[in-house]
Amino acid sequence: MTRSIRIGGAAGYWGDSNQAPRQLVEQGNVEYLVFDYLAEVTMSILVRAKAADPTKGYAADFVHLVMKPLLPLLKEKGVKVVVNAGGVNIAACAEALRKVAADQGIPLKVGIVEGDDLLGRMDDLRSRDIREMFSGAPLPDELASANAYLGAFPIAAALDGGAEVVITGRCVDSAVTLGVLIHEFDWQPDAYDQLAAGTLAGHILECGAQATGGNFTDWKDSADGWDNMGYPIAECFPDGRFVISKPEGTGGIVSRLSVGEQILYETSDTQNYIVPDVICDYAQAVLDQTAPQEVTITGVKGRPPTDTFKVSATYRDGYRATATTLVTGFDAVAKAQHYGAALLKRVSRLLGERGMRDFDRTAVHVIGAETLWGANASPHAAAAREVVVQTDVRHQEKAALELFSKETTGVALSMTTGRCGVGEAGRPKATPVVAQFAFLIDKSEVVPTVSVDGTVLDFSPPVQVHSPTPAPSDPPLAVLYDGPTTPCQLIDIAVSRSGDKGNSANVGLMARSPVFYDVICREVTAQKVADWFGHVTKGEVSCYAAPGMGAVNFLLRETLDGGGTSSLHLDKLAKTYGQQLLAMPVEVPTALLSGKGG
Repeated sequence: MTRSIRIGGAAGYWGDSNQAPRQLVEQGNVEYLVFDYLAEVTMSILVRAKAADPTKGYAADFVHLVMKPLLPLLKEKGVKVVVNAGGVNIAACAEALRKVAADQGIPLKVGIVEGDDLLGRMDDLRSRDIREMFSGAPLPDELASANAYLGAFPIAAALDGGAEVVITGRCVDSAVTLGVLIHEFDWQPDAYDQLAAGTLAGHILECGAQATGGNFTDWKDSADGWDNMGYPIAECFPDGRFVISKPEGTGGIVSRLSVGEQILYETSDTQNYIVPDVICDYAQAVLDQTAPQEVTITGVKGRPPTDTFKVSATYRDGYRATATTLVTGFDAVAKAQHYGAALLKRVSRLLGERGMRDFDRTAVHVIGAETLWGANASPHAAAAREVVVQTDVRHQEKAALELFSKETTGVALSMTTGRCGVGEAGRPKATPVVAQFAFLIDKSEVVPTVSVDGTVLDFSPPVQVHSPTPAPSDPPLAVLYDGPTTPCQLIDIAVSRSGDKGNSANVGLMARSPVFYDVICREVTAQKVADWFGHVTKGEVSCYAAPGMGAVNFLLRETLDGGGTSSLHLDKLAKTYGQQLLAMPVEVPTALLSGKGG
């Protein structure tokens, strides 16, 4: 039972560097590569691609830019691949890969997992009064895509059937890793602790180099290696423990803090991280720095899953356009603000004169004057002498956006001085808005199908006991302190990473040393975070504890103006929230500061 499996995280999004898989195969001594290509909006893009050409609708980069040049080496080393590049045309992706392999004379067994695409069943589902799982809104009249987040057991079945490459459509991001471990270790559907640990390993791998020093708070610790960043490897054991590392001689860093940031990224309740195969509890997970570039993770617990799949649907919701111009010189911030407001006022008047309704939503962002920070902006921000003013508008009619586009260039001689072009040349383009609609569906309504080289396997979904949807876990307790304190910024005692979950955001904080955990719990409460982000957050803020790793995780609801492509916020994916929160002032016991560190 000491046998281990080494899995390399080769892509965190569609467009990630193609150098990652080659590095992992050549230098990482891995047995599997896993790729995560699909974001919510990506699915609707692939739907449109397939509508224009029935042979498309998948991540073609995977076939032609990754696999085609790497196939000989993969075959030589016996490295298998699991990827969700199938998008909405999984069979076409598999066929394209088989052709690439055949052209090189390489025999390749390709398995596919289908069944996530529910778009053809929407008329039936609409009759059931389905509601959006967060807002309660009814199902839109027309959808662009609708895909259930499948689990890991179908992937394991394809590997059991001899597949060397497994291609899926929409599955939960961590399932590409968990499926490998179920196959290799024969984990059963009720092995909840192992399933939860494998899920967490997959969650760490799914964002590529974010676990190895990319997007890291302590950026100087990894900056010298950015040109040759190492990508993450999870060495996993049958009992559920796993070790995160990277190929020797590569850039980046593998530390408790770099890995801890990734664990917190885009999750919410630390005791109730829900995926199709298990409910994960990583609140007591322990991260040990067992070697200079290795972190061992233990203590992950699991419980039976819920009886539903999450479905991510998308729909067209009008159009948007963005205009940018640079303003410099005296009073640059004031000029930029007045310019954006005047442009909107002008176009709104012209829309009315043409009998058209006003814009659905508008926003003016003065980039360079701390527009993201709201009331937390530096008092010096208004004195900036060079800023970019970004004006965003949304409307249901494309003609309204075309009028806006024309007027942004039509006022070049009638508004502010000290301006010049910036960004893409030409008039702003009207682009379709693709909004997300998430809902739950009973697992009995979704039956995945698994095949290898065209032969359908006898796959049945795992029989599992189901848990009800869990109640949120309690927030951490604040421990009082009577001694003298020293004012600091939060960055002095913690690191942070943030991300989006639909219209919500999460901000994870991890103490630089365990001694600061109680300080964070006392000083950084849900109410203080809600106040700090009061300029963008409209909903409730919750705080969840992960004392095992000395961390807390905040969930900020209704903070992203719809999120994704529907948002007019400057940071529509909450990627900057962590950096903003680290500027919060806190009072730290003076006696602890002499021992601060990672």
